[in-house]
Amino acid sequence: MSTIGFIGLGIMGSPMAAHLAQAGHRVIGYNRSLERTAALVEAGGSAADSIAAAVADAEVVAVMVPDSPDVRDVLAGEGGVFDNARAGTLIIDFSSIRPDVTTELAAEAARRGLRLVDAPVSGGETGAINATLSIMVGGAADDVAAAKPILDAVGKTIVHVGPNGSGQTVKAANQLVVAGNIALLAEAIVFLEAHGVDTAAAVRVLAGGLAGSAVLDQKAQKMLDRSFEPGFRIDLHHKDLGIVTSAARETGAVIPIGSAVAQLMAAARANGDGGLDHSALFRTVARLSGQQRD
Repeated sequence: MSTIGFIGLGIMGSPMAAHLAQAGHRVIGYNRSLERTAALVEAGGSAADSIAAAVADAEVVAVMVPDSPDVRDVLAGEGGVFDNARAGTLIIDFSSIRPDVTTELAAEAARRGLRLVDAPVSGGETGAINATLSIMVGGAADDVAAAKPILDAVGKTIVHVGPNGSGQTVKAANQLVVAGNIALLAEAIVFLEAHGVDTAAAVRVLAGGLAGSAVLDQKAQKMLDRSFEPGFRIDLHHKDLGIVTSAARETGAVIPIGSAVAQLMAAARANGDGGLDHSALFRTVARLSGQQRD
């Protein structure tokens, strides 16, 4: 069992850290809002009042924060992980950030005698709670192997996809596919409701055919119920689609549908829905048909 400093105990990080504690690891959690450490403490972990305190004795440091600047600050900022971790410490970044930022931070970690793997996750809050996340891992083979026992405690599908930055690139592709599915599911439900169809029955039969998907299984009912408590917020998916569109531009990859969905996500955010679950993209699609008026 490892001593793990876990930084970032939000919607995803909190259950992930709890699973690690329940698996027998010694987990020391840090979050800017101290109250977010309560679930970890209840699961058998402990709370730290600073990054330095969380990582001082850690063999592994796990990071789960929202965006590239946050990861930079946690790792390379004053008083951050790079300043306080012991030589040889393995850093597992579960955050979803820009691939180029991951590559830069991995190189800086290596200069400081540290090891870093990027391990962004897919599966949302449900996957985090059930420890069934899909994890796409970038890094050196030996470092990925060392991270495997930690990844096994929080995920179900764990795949090494290449060197540092590759995990983030695959996660960007994942977010592109998920956003497209959510947008089309929203359009389908708006279409069905406009025709007065029993939408619950329609969704059941769609789920059994080629249109079926994890997105349909997890998000259709939210749209039908107009219940959008955040599991993965529109703000974060907007950020991820920014990563996709920027990275696509850099390589010359053309993603016309993805670009359109990115604009829809931006519109949802501009209309005040950024704090809602990304299934609330339905509200933006419904507005375009005059079905959503708030």
